[in-house]
Amino acid sequence: MMFCLKFVWPRATPNNNLPFIKKARKVLFQLIYFCQDMKVKSVVFASISVMLLFANPRPVAAQDSWSYQRCLDYALAHNLTLKQSELQQRLAALTLKQNRLSQLPTINAGLNGGYRFGRSIDPTQNTFVTQSLFNSGFSIDASADIFGWFTKQNAIRASKYQLYAQNFQLEKARNDMGVNIANAFLQILLASEQVKIGKSQVALSQAQLDNTKKLVAAGSVPESNQADMEAQLARDSSTLIAAQNSAITTVLQMKALLNLEFTVPFSTELPEDVLKAPLLNLFETSPEMVFSAAIANQPQYKADEMLVKAADRSLASTRGALYPSLRFYAGAGTNYANTTREAYGSPRPKIDTIGLVDVGGTIYNVVQPGFERPGTRLTPFGDQLSNNFGQNFGLSLNIPILNGWRQRSEVERAKIEVENRKLTMDVNRLQLRQDVYTAHADAIGALQKYNAAITTEMASQKAYDFATKRFEVGLMNSVEYITTQTNLFKAQIDRVSALYDYIFKVKLLEFYRDQKISL
Repeated sequence: MMFCLKFVWPRATPNNNLPFIKKARKVLFQLIYFCQDMKVKSVVFASISVMLLFANPRPVAAQDSWSYQRCLDYALAHNLTLKQSELQQRLAALTLKQNRLSQLPTINAGLNGGYRFGRSIDPTQNTFVTQSLFNSGFSIDASADIFGWFTKQNAIRASKYQLYAQNFQLEKARNDMGVNIANAFLQILLASEQVKIGKSQVALSQAQLDNTKKLVAAGSVPESNQADMEAQLARDSSTLIAAQNSAITTVLQMKALLNLEFTVPFSTELPEDVLKAPLLNLFETSPEMVFSAAIANQPQYKADEMLVKAADRSLASTRGALYPSLRFYAGAGTNYANTTREAYGSPRPKIDTIGLVDVGGTIYNVVQPGFERPGTRLTPFGDQLSNNFGQNFGLSLNIPILNGWRQRSEVERAKIEVENRKLTMDVNRLQLRQDVYTAHADAIGALQKYNAAITTEMASQKAYDFATKRFEVGLMNSVEYITTQTNLFKAQIDRVSALYDYIFKVKLLEFYRDQKISL
């Protein structure tokens, strides 16, 4: 009994399984040869052979499927642009923390030491000496603001509003990422549908070519019809290759958004029927209604409001520097020098002979009582630190009088920034209104285009069915038939493209209203 087995191997099989597969195939071919040689007619033996072939001791990794929600969650955790937005938010939080801590008193300590040569001032005795000496010192200073016209408090409020604005900007970046992922996801679905249509068109052209070959062999149609059908098959194959390449490109675009390695297998989890997704009723939703909801929900508009408040508080903080400020300060310090000496020991009495006196021929010594001076030594390090220890404290009033109008220029610059933030908020509000109205008009236009594409496809299908019947009986030449077939193929592509364009534009309008997208 002769039989033939055809095995299809998974393309995703890891390389470390290839040796086992080659060995299994070799064993299987040997078993088949033995079966044929011994004229074994049992089907059970063939079944056992197939089981041996696919008995892989290591599991083959299946390719994961990615739904829209999984793509979105992965992008929110790994997208590089979002990571940059998160860094900006962290910087704003750090600025707020620094401004809050700036209210605390400042304390600084210093320690110095070094040699001096030549004529210099002895730091411990405050006298000029001409010799080399080693000196060292230690100091600690503290200061605190008492009143500064709420400069720091306004700076804290400004940085707090900046942080709020960055939080809204991060939320906006995440929402925009949802839109980008939805667009990329729908592009993948569209490319997949185009590949399916292209494959069916190639299969249809191949079937027509096979049928035409039979008709040519039978003499029913001229050979030019066969050449026309072969050219049509080549064109359809080229279109299919372009659609497959487009599908690969859309997957690469999605991987770039996800920050996913391009070598990682990626398979999109396609919904059973994308039309089953709930869509906004365009004719019951006015653009002004969507705009009102967008103003209440848009993170960008909330961020603009926070930035205006931040600029206003920055202006108040800058104005505070125009007025006097009162500050408390205190400090302490001591020093040491190797030239400082001190006496040691107690003075002892002594008698010094200062001369001789002859009195009546008798010589007498003239003496003077006194005390021996005590010895000197280098004053110990600890004693010098204790003896030279000094303290100070006081109040400092800083009154700005004339500083080249620098501070007033800063105030004017802060005023301009407030006006600029207000204008930016108005510009973004106007742009949002324009985007909403445009999105609503585009969605209605996409719906009408989709309905027209459905009608065109139905008409093209009917025309193609009639053309097929006429072509098969020889009442239509190949050129006219190919034109009808091409029109149907284009109508199918246009219908699919219009469908996904309509879905995306409706979802975009829903995004403006609810700040979320679901597929």
